Amino acid sequence: MGRPQRKRKDVFTYAEYKSWDDDERWEIIDGEAFAMTPGPGMTHQSLSVNLVGLMFEFFNSHPCKLFSAPFDVLLPESDETADTASNVVQPDIVVYFDPDKLEERGGIGAPDLAVEIISPTSARRDLIEKFALYERHGVREYWVVDPAHQILTIYSPDKKGKYTCEKRFSREHELTSHIFPELKIDLKRVFPEIKTPSSPSPSQNGKTRKVKKS
Repeated sequence: MGRPQRKRKDVFTYAEYKSWDDDERWEIIDGEAFAMTPGPGMTHQSLSVNLVGLMFEFFNSHPCKLFSAPFDVLLPESDETADTASNVVQPDIVVYFDPDKLEERGGIGAPDLAVEIISPTSARRDLIEKFALYERHGVREYWVVDPAHQILTIYSPDKKGKYTCEKRFSREHELTSHIFPELKIDLKRVFPEIKTPSSPSPSQNGKTRKVKKS
């Protein structure tokens, strides 16, 4: 993926977002529009499918609603309506407790859980801009998946509403969630196994060995 492109204008809103070409994917964060094309790569999509599949096993018998991207999440500020919302994002995965926040067009208001799978081009947006956005709007858990280091970090708000690192999991761990205490995810089933190359034989490292014949 290349560097994210921006539409140029002071503030964009959901009302304008609805009129944009369906073949293009955009997010609006604090009124700035960011292109999400081209689409994510194979590793990103594999991790997303693995994680959604395992989460579905749990949420299929749970009253919460689980969605994966592309799914619009509108986060209006206190003086905005849904149509004038200056924040429209598409987290990789979201979960909503409250059915009143769900409409055919997407989620209106903060989900209980948001998951982002970072990449070199999305890391700043996910770790700074979306981090601040989800924190400000009261998303109860924010999961950040780092494919390069095979780490999943859970952030949750403290008593002052500021995100703190609740837990950090590697591939060897079983993920547990504060807001979903019965949810358990073996991260070996999410992150692919990294195979270490075997030691080269003498013929493989460019050296040959003469054997004396008897």
